[in-house]
Amino acid sequence: MRIAMAQINSTVGDLDGNAALILWYLDRAREAGANLVVFPELAICGYPPRDLLLHEGFVEACLEKSRHVGKQGSKGVTLVFGAPLLADPERPELGISNSLVVWRNGQYIERYDKRLLPTYDVFDEDRYFHCGTRPTVLNVDGVRVGLAVCEDLWRGADIGFASRYVESPDPVAELVAGGAEVVAVASASPFVLHKGDRHREILREHAARHGVIVASVNQVGGHDDLVFDGHSAAVAPDGTLIAAAKGFDEDLMVFDVAAAPPKTATSKPIERVFQAIPDPLLEAAEEALLFEALKLGVKDYFSKTGFKRALIGLSGGIDSAVTAAVGVSALGAANVIGVAMPGKYSSVESLEDAQLLAQRLGIKLLEAPIGSPFEGSGQALSGALAALKQPLLGAELPDVAEQNLQSRLRGTLLMTLANRLDALVLTTGNKSEMAVGYCTLYGDMNGAIAVLSDVTKSRVYRLSKWINKHAQDAGFGEAPIPDRTMTKPPSAELAPGQLDSDSLPPYDVLDYIITHYVEQRQSVQTIADESTLGLALVTRIVAMIDASEYKRYQMALGLKVTPVAFGRGRRRALAQQYLASTQAPTR
Repeated sequence: MRIAMAQINSTVGDLDGNAALILWYLDRAREAGANLVVFPELAICGYPPRDLLLHEGFVEACLEKSRHVGKQGSKGVTLVFGAPLLADPERPELGISNSLVVWRNGQYIERYDKRLLPTYDVFDEDRYFHCGTRPTVLNVDGVRVGLAVCEDLWRGADIGFASRYVESPDPVAELVAGGAEVVAVASASPFVLHKGDRHREILREHAARHGVIVASVNQVGGHDDLVFDGHSAAVAPDGTLIAAAKGFDEDLMVFDVAAAPPKTATSKPIERVFQAIPDPLLEAAEEALLFEALKLGVKDYFSKTGFKRALIGLSGGIDSAVTAAVGVSALGAANVIGVAMPGKYSSVESLEDAQLLAQRLGIKLLEAPIGSPFEGSGQALSGALAALKQPLLGAELPDVAEQNLQSRLRGTLLMTLANRLDALVLTTGNKSEMAVGYCTLYGDMNGAIAVLSDVTKSRVYRLSKWINKHAQDAGFGEAPIPDRTMTKPPSAELAPGQLDSDSLPPYDVLDYIITHYVEQRQSVQTIADESTLGLALVTRIVAMIDASEYKRYQMALGLKVTPVAFGRGRRRALAQQYLASTQAPTR
């Protein structure tokens, strides 16, 4: 029996487009001789559909489109794909289920309802779905195939939430108890750095424990802040990887499964030998995966919202350079415009680096100096400042107000150009800056997508080196990022001689604290005890993180690539009094 798993890029709410995509891949699967074709979780409507599921008529439209696909597409194959369904048509008060529907030769055969509903981090499935209660095992050309959906397989173990299911039944174990020889899993599991290693391990654990083949097909594509990387895979009982799809692109993964011979009282177990294949996920470098994830997130956000052109403020610094490289790789050089906005404290070298970057990337670079707008702002505010007995703008060295005004002027110019050109602004700030508030609301935080908001400064530097070293793999004719951009001390250049190190510790130190406080949720005391950084420094940085929460509530959409990203997966109250930096005991 031949199984095809179609790793497709659905668009949330595009029922017609998703149906056409499913039908197209069904034709390819038939051409490949598949008997069973499995598509990802909620493939008909895209994942996650969020509150579209609550909108009148949406679930009914999904059901109608599912019937169309099932009747038209299941000729000669057993077809399995995800769709939202009423949990029990006779009891509509139960709501809906995250389901798989099974069609064969134009006839509806069976359904399976997802049993474990993730409600943590970015997931909120308890808000929408009623959990299933029974296993579903199909007979497909003599092979018994058990169906599962995403969390039924991972059980929160892939990102540290296994405790949610300590008392829950194991859906995979129940499928095997029901006679399943193959477990086929339809997934929509977002990309997170290093999570793929754990996914492969979980597949091997299930396969070995139950003596079955476990195959998971994962959605691919960017969906708002989430990126789905694909990397579908099938693992044999001995842990051998027998099939693998590529990452960050659509793919059809095809593999063969032999039916188990009937058992008799005298029969001996047959030793099955599986041919191992290379793993495109585990063999890829971290920076390669990160680059592809950011690229896909940008590309799909633009394509799925109907925008084509991007604007990026080019400062000559590392963050704008990496953002520009990702943008060009995702959208093409013709669709990316850089804007240099030098001010009074901008160095000649920074403008030169921005020009060299634009030249190497092949993008247009505009110049829009902020000197005149800054002077005009000073004139407009002179009366008000005088009445308040405050120094006029420019009368003294720039304070926070004047530094932020420069950033806001740049943000205003970028947004004005974006409006005129029907373009979106790519925000350049990284996770380190977003964490401690080293960013300006309505200034450098302006934009549609914060490409690097989940990428720490240290990781940005590593990514820049990877881009230059693997320029052709990244789609560039030459190393695009100027050497000086990667080696000069980082600076916002909003005051004379300003350096990031004036107010922040070295970025490797800062990023260590951010990783342990934000991503691992450790206390100030634990971070200090487990490092040599000292309680005072850790307390100061954590206080900056806590105090900057209000800024992050208003940040642009950020692409998630780590276990805990700033955004809807990390929920913190603003008007609250428990500040972690005040909880460390004095010594």
